Amino acid sequence: MGLHLSQLTASRESFTLNINNLDNIKVLIVDDEPLIGSALMQLFELEGIPAIATTTPKSLPEQLHLNWPGVVITDVNMPQLDGISLMRNLLTKDKDLPIILLTGFGDIAMAVQALKQGAYDFLEKPFNNEHILDVVKRALEKRELTLENRKLKRELESQSLPGPRILGRSPGIEQMKHIIHQVIDMPADVLIEGETGTGKELVARYLHDHSIRHQANFVAINCGAIPETIIESELFGAESGAFTGADKTRIGKFEYANGGTIFLDEIESTPLSLQIKLLRVLEDRKVERLGSNKSIELDIRVIAATKVDLAQLCKTGEFRQDLLYRLNLVTVPIPALRERREDIGLLFLHFARIASSRYHKALIAHNAEQVAQLTSHDWPGNVRELRNLAERYVLLGGEAAFATAINSSVNLNCGMSLQQRVEFFERLLIEEALSHNKGSIKLTMEQLEVPRKTLYDKMQKYELDRKRFIQ
Repeated sequence: MGLHLSQLTASRESFTLNINNLDNIKVLIVDDEPLIGSALMQLFELEGIPAIATTTPKSLPEQLHLNWPGVVITDVNMPQLDGISLMRNLLTKDKDLPIILLTGFGDIAMAVQALKQGAYDFLEKPFNNEHILDVVKRALEKRELTLENRKLKRELESQSLPGPRILGRSPGIEQMKHIIHQVIDMPADVLIEGETGTGKELVARYLHDHSIRHQANFVAINCGAIPETIIESELFGAESGAFTGADKTRIGKFEYANGGTIFLDEIESTPLSLQIKLLRVLEDRKVERLGSNKSIELDIRVIAATKVDLAQLCKTGEFRQDLLYRLNLVTVPIPALRERREDIGLLFLHFARIASSRYHKALIAHNAEQVAQLTSHDWPGNVRELRNLAERYVLLGGEAAFATAINSSVNLNCGMSLQQRVEFFERLLIEEALSHNKGSIKLTMEQLEVPRKTLYDKMQKYELDRKRFIQ
């Protein structure tokens, strides 16, 4: 069955669309004939496939981000930009993007050549509805698989590359990592929520260092540590003579972060008088230095962090609601350490190893009582408190460090059953042995005195991959 264009009416102007957000769109149709775009949109919508059409392809390479989850259908002959040129521009940005060409009879040879250059498929006009649906569905399946493979590869690389790493296998941390990797290369601003000491700046640095912006600057600002009298010039910059003491031009943090990431920690501490100016910068992506009328274009990702409930501050008038709406496009919640007790042993061991290397002191194995104390403590200071304990443990020795840091009486109502504590301790011992033996199964078997099958079974149970320990 073919397209019934005679049944459709659409003006050319109606398909000159503003497509700033395409993340929920699966098919992008590019055709200078609005009736073609309208017909295809209806065809895909009837199949439950979100689609959008445009007659203006020139700006598409800038509007589609690297991991856009859809496919492109484009006509070959268009006056503004031909489909082959559009395809080349898009594939330069993402070589795996499925692009389907619509061709007339005279374009077949050109389309065959385009397949060699990276086109997914081409369809000759007039085309069959069932056929184009089949091609698009297969292209979407391929796209989904490509993006999933990219995600897995990025997660593996992130555990071996230099820079910040996010350690832990608890459900809360897995969910957090899932959110991060969904948006890591998108231009969306991010709001990180977490108690003091949970690692908000580490998450912000992870987002930057593993994104396509990693070669540009990461600029961190603690909004609660800068005096209100200078915070505006600190953020936006100032021209010489803008105020008393401004004897030379100063580049602000936003301008310095151009091309990269700016991290606004303790955003709740931003003065109300500054919040409206901050909102304008976030919306317009432009900044003016104090004393200047010239706007500076910004290409930045903004990551804000808070340890309080900003929605509650909005109710009391201490935080602007419109600024909150602008900041929390994507929210990344970091669970408190007491909510991820299964990660405590891994984190403690990680921090202890770092301290052992820094202070050139041997790492002493901790005993069962100390493991119980680690799991039963509520950790009001979260990961920061745990890291400090690990450093004292290396410097002072186990007994002295635990005696000064944690109440020696074990809280038996810590929320972990006997079986959970046994599993926690068992997993910790296996991790320590694998790390000590650099991932060698043979040496780990000998050290723990367990058969190979038993070791493999327990590694599978605790999701321990020997490759993590080879380095």
